[in-house]
Amino acid sequence: MLGTALRRAVARVIDFAGRGLLLDVEGTTTSIAFVYDTLFPYARNNLRAFLAERAADPDVLAACEVIARESDAESLAQFLRERAADPHALESEVLRRMDADDKSTGLKQLQGLIWRAGYERGELRGHVYPDVPVAFAEWTVQGADIRIYSSGSVEAQRLLFSYSTAGPLDGYIRGHYDTRVGPKRSGESYRRIVGDMRREPPDVLFFSDTVEEVAAAGEAGLATVLVRRTAGPAPASQPVIAHFGEVRLI
Repeated sequence: MLGTALRRAVARVIDFAGRGLLLDVEGTTTSIAFVYDTLFPYARNNLRAFLAERAADPDVLAACEVIARESDAESLAQFLRERAADPHALESEVLRRMDADDKSTGLKQLQGLIWRAGYERGELRGHVYPDVPVAFAEWTVQGADIRIYSSGSVEAQRLLFSYSTAGPLDGYIRGHYDTRVGPKRSGESYRRIVGDMRREPPDVLFFSDTVEEVAAAGEAGLATVLVRRTAGPAPASQPVIAHFGEVRLI
């Protein structure tokens, strides 16, 4: 149902009286195809060279340390000792996790570092839908507090919006959250984010293309809107938009 701060106006426009805006990325601000057809293959194709070139980089070592510990090794050193016969053991473990679409913290950190190198070299540009920069600009003028919550790492989020196809959008965004705050289908995660935003739950509108995420945010008391960039099923009681122009701050 529509909350007290959220109501359907004329046509498909939804009026929202709050100023906290929390947005998912994949399928919401950004095409899922960009993530699966561009970002993931880029990380895979550049993994071996990246590990060889950046083996001594503290950030890379830290991400690899997490991957090793998530693989039940006491440390990266132990992981490598136990697999000394395979010079590409770490690469194989990372590829295994990629194949499984693992959401592990270490993998996300390493992917983010590979993508950062690609963005900085001009080989990657973050996809955003055309309505995203327009809405960000309008909402910011109206005093919106725009935040991002994605299963992708905070590093990956910042890069996508800093090097977007529409130009730098990072200046519009006040905060980023990833799964370190909690699973996206857990109401507690949204309560933590709202607390960090220093707002009351009804003053925050969560946008996502995933019904289960919207349900979790709603359970935590947030206003919610389901984003359907393409046709798809949606709960009858759930506000649905096709683009950000259908949300108006009042």
